[in-house]
This record gives sequence, C-alpha cells and structure tokens, in this order.
Amino acid sequence: MNALYRHDQQGHITATNEETCQPAPRFHLAKTESGHVCRFRHDMPAQLAASLIELSSSEPKSLTNLPKHEQEYIRLLKDHGKIENVWSGPTYWIPEDTQSGIETSEATETIEITEKNANLLENGLHDWLPDIPHCRPLMTIVEDGQAVSICASVRTTALAHEAGLETLLAYRKQGHALSVVPAWANAVRTRGATPFYSTSWDNIASQRVAAKLNLKMYGVDFHVR
Repeated sequence: MNALYRHDQQGHITATNEETCQPAPRFHLAKTESGHVCRFRHDMPAQLAASLIELSSSEPKSLTNLPKHEQEYIRLLKDHGKIENVWSGPTYWIPEDTQSGIETSEATETIEITEKNANLLENGLHDWLPDIPHCRPLMTIVEDGQAVSICASVRTTALAHEAGLETLLAYRKQGHALSVVPAWANAVRTRGATPFYSTSWDNIASQRVAAKLNLKMYGVDFHVR
C-alpha cells in the first residue's frame, strides 16, 4: 500500500505514489490469503469508512477475482458520490529464481537506461524519457539499435518497487517481456527492495507474462474511485 499510494499523517491515501500524482481512489481493498488491508481517501466520511471496514471484515481469505461484497461496497460508495471507476486485478511477487523465459539472441541485449543512453528510447518509447530520474531501475531490451521493451519502477518505496511494462507494438509476442521483467526484478533486488508486478483482470496479455514467468500471485487489489 505504501508503494501504491501517498498517505497523510492519519494513514489515509492522498494520491498515487508516482511523479504525476494521480487522484487516489476513495476505497482500496487489498486481499491476501492471510488477511486484507483497507485504505480510504483522506476526504472520506468517517462513518462511511467504518461501514466499509465492518463489511470487509467478513471477506473470505481467498484470492477470488472480485471481493465477496463487491456490490455492497459499490452501493455504499455510490450513496456518497458518483462512481467514476471500479478496478480489480492480481498482484504478483517475483521470486529470486525467476529466469528469462526466452533465449536472448546475439542481436538483442538487456541493459539499464540512464541519462547517458536515453537516446535508445527516442524511437518509440520516448514517453519514458521524463521518467528516467525517478523510475529507476529502467531495464530495456535493445534490438535493431533501439529500445523495444521496457520494465521500470513506476511506484517505489525503500522496501518495494512496482513494475511498469511496455513493449513496442511491432515487437510484441516475441517474448521480450519475459526477459526484461526478470532483469528489472534483479536490478530492484540489488537496491535492497522487493519487486512486485500487478495488473488488471482485463489485461490478459499481462497475466500471460506472469504465468509464463511462474510469478506467485499473493494478492488481489480492488478499488473504487
């Protein structure tokens, strides 16, 4: 939760934990098999927060796609204000023995992006250029003299980094993500942090990457804006 969001002194979420500081959801429920954690936006009424906590206390300790009380959470929040978005998806831990899922050819290499080689991003992954100072490590697959797939730390704390992943359209379905994600995870560990990878239930391609790398699903996130 600390990696995902910025918090105030009361422990309420104020914004996403990234350079762009996106608005926080009103309610976030993170479920694991050993328990769950709730977070609320800083401007949520205390009575509503208490009702959501009470309801969530009866959630089963299982990793179902959606919470047992999904519709009730939505009803309570709808009474508070218009529902802008409902999101849910799995979160994976990346084990230390995770290896590249493909054989890297002589024409490709996996390297870390810094200011010194930022030009490798200019031919397709240029949107990542402003992120170089604050999304480290940024690992990329270089092919044909350009970065074609990138995995970077998009939300971080001293203890945990969340992965952001993108592959150029022309280079997808070639296994590049299966090499760049483990490379990024290893770079995160050298910094003394734990790498994790999350996605939405709608993102089948991202879930396939997790499955092919044998990542370990440890939780399910559900949030409502």
